[in-house]
Amino acid sequence: MNWEQLLSLKRFGDTNKRLRKEQNETRLGFEVDYDRIIFSSAFRSLQDKTQVIPLSKTDFVHTRLTHSLEVSVVGRSLGRLTGQKILQKHPHLKETHGYQMNDFGAIVAAAALAHDIGNPPFGHSGEKAIGEYFLNGNGKRFKDQLSEAEYQDLIKFEGNANGFKILTENKPGISGGLRLSYATLGAFIKYPKESLPHKPTSNIADKKFGFFQSEKEIFEEISKELGLIKTGNDANISFSRHPLAFLVEAADDICYTIIDFEDGINLELIDEEYALEYLINLVKNSISTEKYHSLESTADRLSYLRALAINTLITEAAELFLENEESILAGEFHESLFDRSRYEAQIKDIIKISRERIYQSEEVIDKEIAGYKMVDTLLNTYTNAFLPEPQHKGSNFTSLVLKSVPKLQFLENEKSIYKKLIQICSYTASLTDGFTVASFKKYQGLSL
Repeated sequence: MNWEQLLSLKRFGDTNKRLRKEQNETRLGFEVDYDRIIFSSAFRSLQDKTQVIPLSKTDFVHTRLTHSLEVSVVGRSLGRLTGQKILQKHPHLKETHGYQMNDFGAIVAAAALAHDIGNPPFGHSGEKAIGEYFLNGNGKRFKDQLSEAEYQDLIKFEGNANGFKILTENKPGISGGLRLSYATLGAFIKYPKESLPHKPTSNIADKKFGFFQSEKEIFEEISKELGLIKTGNDANISFSRHPLAFLVEAADDICYTIIDFEDGINLELIDEEYALEYLINLVKNSISTEKYHSLESTADRLSYLRALAINTLITEAAELFLENEESILAGEFHESLFDRSRYEAQIKDIIKISRERIYQSEEVIDKEIAGYKMVDTLLNTYTNAFLPEPQHKGSNFTSLVLKSVPKLQFLENEKSIYKKLIQICSYTASLTDGFTVASFKKYQGLSL
């Protein structure tokens, strides 16, 4: 892979090549990507989607929206740090093509801003509920009407693939979704493969999948334009990662490791002294003990350690990326950057505590159980409305449901069973936690 292709400013529908040196410096193409994402309704919905605890009533716990903004800030720093060194190593990118250090930061920031845009309500529990509905629930009735890959898209419904769908899908009157640059879309795709084969290798890019069958064509176009290395075949499409996807992943890893941990302490799910000890282990080479002991409140001490920890990990992630740039460009780097971190043990300790004390806390589990049931109910309601079984055809309830979801009205003219189902799933995934609760109550006759 080469950086000139990887930094492509092309957008869906372009007929002429966009050149970096011809860009308006007051509003660069990569910055336009960021603006389009932040003004999108899909991004706004993240303000009512869980990051740590579903439907949390506390004002300091992160939502998907605040998490995404923080990941974007970290990603921008990572992009700029690495971009500065890449331009020094490959001076023609600046001298001949006009690329600047901030271009790398803008691409990573935009991709990081969108990284959770396709996640369903109630986090990974909502994601699993969609898949389970088609694997063992009433959605299993569609299996024989779908190809193997189409069915796999449903039973392993993936928020990353749904995010790619949101960013790129054609809708009536809207071609190419948000029409982001291909460089930003490439950096967004952490798992550049289709749903089959399922986890075929130990390569981190094969861990999940990055697009549904409905977006296969646009995915292949983007991959070709960016010059990604083909790792699959005509039967099983997969490519190497865009190098900047490693930085987007690192930014997310930094934020959920450190900031989710901070939320756990603020929620008193993790003992303060116990937790601070873990953070100090991570930043012991940069901490000022005098300053630390002068801070009187837990919040201040936590804020100080969090800032040090994030800065420490940003610096190391950038160093790791630059050390491995050649193997990354060759498509030969097959793990996350932090798998090679000197702080790997400390990071794993923090994640282990977060998993035990936060993600598996009674409050989280109880709300995820409720969310699981709600998502299952909504899917059943929508599929019975748009793809009714004989006993539901022509019922008044079905007719009322159809009227209650105007965003899916276009499906009445859709012939493909798969396209109907994937759109129903994508719509359900777009719902906020609160709207999911309200819709569940409405369809169950529990609210007026």
